[in-house]
Amino acid sequence: MKPVYRVMLISFLCLLLTLFSLGVGEISLSPAETCHYLYLALTSPEGSGMVEQDVLQFIRLPHLVLSFFIGAGLSVCGAVMQAVMKNPLADPYLLGISSGASLGAVLAIALGIGMIGSFDGIGAAAFLGAGLVSLLILLISSISGKGEGLTLLLAGFALNAACSAAVSFFVTVVADTSKTRSIQFWMMGNIRADSWMAIGILAILVTAGCFYFFSQRRILDLMLMGDDLSLTMGQKLSTYRKVYIAVMALLVGAVVYMSGMIGFVGLIIPHGVRLLVGSSHGRLLPLTALTGGTFLCWADILGRNAISGLELPVGVMAALAGSPFFLWMLISGKQVRR
Repeated sequence: MKPVYRVMLISFLCLLLTLFSLGVGEISLSPAETCHYLYLALTSPEGSGMVEQDVLQFIRLPHLVLSFFIGAGLSVCGAVMQAVMKNPLADPYLLGISSGASLGAVLAIALGIGMIGSFDGIGAAAFLGAGLVSLLILLISSISGKGEGLTLLLAGFALNAACSAAVSFFVTVVADTSKTRSIQFWMMGNIRADSWMAIGILAILVTAGCFYFFSQRRILDLMLMGDDLSLTMGQKLSTYRKVYIAVMALLVGAVVYMSGMIGFVGLIIPHGVRLLVGSSHGRLLPLTALTGGTFLCWADILGRNAISGLELPVGVMAALAGSPFFLWMLISGKQVRR
């Protein structure tokens, strides 16, 4: 199958699966009913009093939109990180951004910080932690005078170890059982679709980030070839790496603010899509966004419906669904299309 047809087919399937997911739950809806109630939800935002429409409009639709943009953001950041590090096993959390976010959240929980005005104090602390770690990585890279992937990787490993140690320390010294449970629940990932305004802000950030990285697709392709070859073509990649890391830190921080830590999505989705359409970022990035968004939508649905009366964290479901696929790819030795 030609790459263009492959892209069109995957895009259509992702959109179809995303729409179909609105009908899945304790109140099951057929595709026709889903489209009908979705139309009513879009034309009457205040609701109609019908149980089916209210469930779709006020519970499922916010979760769907938020899950989709979180999955899309993490997946695109994963694809970019794999290009920046020239490593198909890299993910958005590789450079310690996740550990910085975890440390910020753990500090907020340990100090009893809840809501700060209209903002979630824990999420805001996680966002700041991710941003500070990213700034430190860029600062270390600038001081060393190098922007190569190895320098960034080593700086990230060092900061990751320091933040992880600090997280373990605070988890150990916190005696309050409820706070310890809050820390554990947050670090497993949890999608909370509480505000359309917050969802809209995240959607704008993720969409803008995706368009920005798509505009950089040729530079990202060059990064896969290596710095030496890129220099012969008149491109110095170290500056681009720093800019990309800063943009990824913003996106990952925003995602962490809304959902906590959700692993595996930024690793397996870009890797799997690359097997289908190749390494060209012109094809890879759009499909990665669509596939990642669809994947996390279904992970969220499975988490809320797999066990009656119990909601499993979406991060747990993403890992359970993604790890067998990733192991299969490693064992089968699938090769990436060029």
